[in-house]
Amino acid sequence: MERDDFQEALLEIMERKTHWAWPLFTNGRVAPDRLHLHLEQEYATYVRDFPVLVARAYIACPIPLVRRELIENVYEEETGGIQAGRPHPELFLEYPRGLKMDLSRFERVSLLPAAQRYRAFLDETTLHGGWEAGAAVTTLFVEGTAHERGELEPGAARRPSPPLEHHPLVMHYGLPLDHLQLTKAHRAVEGDHRQTAWRVMREHVRPEARSAVVEAMGRALTLWLGYRDGVAEACGLRRSQSP
Repeated sequence: MERDDFQEALLEIMERKTHWAWPLFTNGRVAPDRLHLHLEQEYATYVRDFPVLVARAYIACPIPLVRRELIENVYEEETGGIQAGRPHPELFLEYPRGLKMDLSRFERVSLLPAAQRYRAFLDETTLHGGWEAGAAVTTLFVEGTAHERGELEPGAARRPSPPLEHHPLVMHYGLPLDHLQLTKAHRAVEGDHRQTAWRVMREHVRPEARSAVVEAMGRALTLWLGYRDGVAEACGLRRSQSP
């Protein structure tokens, strides 16, 4: 697989990282007494342990330049020492804290079946899939959006960045703005993270590993869509409600 074909295959997968229920979440259609289910599943499936997932790719990688890029990501996620000032998993908990949820629930989350399958895939890939697939699935798929083409091609749509006052949790659930610290941190570092992730894929993934990376990314998409289906159902949403 040639480099440009590899990049295009990855972009096409990322452009399919959309889910029918997301407009219902962003338009406040989730009942307030079920919103905690969404946040709990996100936290336990990948947010809490995201630094560990990336660190596994770092440990497996034999390329010093790539390791430096990965460990910078780990350092920011684990400590907030570059931008956020606090670990990103801790900042995530500011969402439920600001919404007056019971934070003890986040210490004992039971993953939904599809969430378990998605998380098992993340563990298997980052532990045993080789550094290329581990880095792709974490820094491209998990951190990325359907707007990745906008990070690479002039004129392509970029990730939306509306005013914080328009954040769905603020508009529909009354989250105070000062609890959006993770959103602010992501906006501050995400541009660099996107560019770094794509540079690593283009410049350092061996040609013989590219097909396996594309396969892992496709599997990530399939399991993520199932995961999001499960969360939507738990939150009382149905596909017929989607715009």
